[in-house]
Amino acid sequence: MSVISTRAIVFNTIKYGDTSLIVKCFTLEEGVKSYMIKGVLKSKKGKLKTAYFQPLTQLQIVANHNNKNTLNSIKEAQVVFPYNTIHTSIIKQSIILFLSEVLSNIVQEEEKNDALYTYIETAIIWLDTHTDVANFHLLFLLNLSKFLGFYPETSQSNKEAFSLTEGSFTDSTYEKLTLTGKELTLFKKLLGINFDAINSISFNKNERQAILRIIIQYFELHLEGFRKPKSLDILETVFS
Repeated sequence: MSVISTRAIVFNTIKYGDTSLIVKCFTLEEGVKSYMIKGVLKSKKGKLKTAYFQPLTQLQIVANHNNKNTLNSIKEAQVVFPYNTIHTSIIKQSIILFLSEVLSNIVQEEEKNDALYTYIETAIIWLDTHTDVANFHLLFLLNLSKFLGFYPETSQSNKEAFSLTEGSFTDSTYEKLTLTGKELTLFKKLLGINFDAINSISFNKNERQAILRIIIQYFELHLEGFRKPKSLDILETVFS
């Protein structure tokens, strides 16, 4: 067993018994780790508060990490970046729940990944500090694919179609799983931009739903075991 001090982003929590939580976090130092937080649901005097373990909360923790495949424990925790708007906005809360489900599903490695950690950390801070966020989750997912190794190849973006299977542009417009026409136009709007350019893009609710389902299909094709998020319907309802 080793004692580790690290930044950590909460991915999800599961209630264990009447008083405890199992918390899955993405840590800066050692990748994904799961922790048993005993008695946190009944104790109001302890060092660890239930509020610390809301989805995508950013923490600094001191934790015991076991070398065996057993649950780890957190000795100390404090919130590194207190959110100002995420907990008061239904739209932002829905985005957070959706993204935490996606991240919990696809990020599994128990190893350090500075670039991915920094991307998630800075993106969620951007979400908290901006108001025009209706397309945030679309760009978050597409740019997330850079860190997972299948961001679209854009060097031939003048071609007539995009193959979701190959992850590149093509002139073969009749193949299965190929974007053409309006779908292709929508998809291309998100390519090569960062969050600060997101306000220049306008999608209506139907376009937003269409592009989200395209991106999810793209993830399903390139990530073995990827499951369509259960919170997708909630997100679409919020934006309808």
